[in-house]
Amino acid sequence: MDPLLGVKIGCLAGLLVVPLLCGLIPAQVQWFQINMARGKHRRILSFIGCFAAGVFLGACIMHMVADALGDIKAEIEKRQQQGPLVLKQNTTSEGDDSEGYPFGELIISFGFFLVFFIESVVLSCCPRAVHSHGDSEAHDDHKGTPESHSSFRAFVLFLSLSFHSIFEGLAIGVQKEDTGAIQLCLAVLIHKAIVAFSLALKLVQSGTKARWRLLYLVVFALMSPVGIAIGIGVSLSDSDGSGLAQAVLEGVAAGTFLYVTFLEILPYELRSHESPLIKFSFIGFGFFIMAVIAIWA
Repeated sequence: MDPLLGVKIGCLAGLLVVPLLCGLIPAQVQWFQINMARGKHRRILSFIGCFAAGVFLGACIMHMVADALGDIKAEIEKRQQQGPLVLKQNTTSEGDDSEGYPFGELIISFGFFLVFFIESVVLSCCPRAVHSHGDSEAHDDHKGTPESHSSFRAFVLFLSLSFHSIFEGLAIGVQKEDTGAIQLCLAVLIHKAIVAFSLALKLVQSGTKARWRLLYLVVFALMSPVGIAIGIGVSLSDSDGSGLAQAVLEGVAAGTFLYVTFLEILPYELRSHESPLIKFSFIGFGFFIMAVIAIWA
């Protein structure tokens, strides 16, 4: 067996097992059930939730949006070199060096409004689908507790993260050197383990049933290995693949994640009654972790 292929298969196995184990901790351990928590226990879970929100904020801005913008720009430039585009970049007679129309931002915005539209339709047809699944109104002990995440938005969160994971795996699968594959795999492994933990925590907070939580986590864990397998196939066949389609899909996924991060996750955590400075510290720490990982991943 080719040593490089063996390294990639090892990366595939690691990216399947480790994130799944990290996700099962909050998904299966009852200690993480915030509806059952009281006093100090609830405060700790709130701070863990703030850290998870910072992780998602960092994953959104430093990874998904940055990757999508870079890939879309690269694909547009590649096609400009190959031939004229129908929508050429804007230039001025004075030699303005602006980069022209922001196609990447437009595609990401499309993903944002796509989820906004779908949620609006779902809300109109089935209001209970996006309402709180928590029981804070039923118990005096839970007064002042922020509403839980909606099941629909939790599903969108899972879907966008899973989609992004495919492209992370794809980047590993097309590597041409052992060291590059291992370095990228380690960065993605740390990133995905933290995100898997945070995703499981949000699924618990949304009131998602245990069997669905397990299914979501298994599918999420499988996405990076699937991407690696696709990347291996592409590298073996020496095919360029549909780079523009991949970049566009990644941009749409980034837009959906942007919507869930800013309209669901952050507002939920900021509505809790813990110290604003402590919440800021934990959200900032989560973002800092993802920003550091972005150096390698």
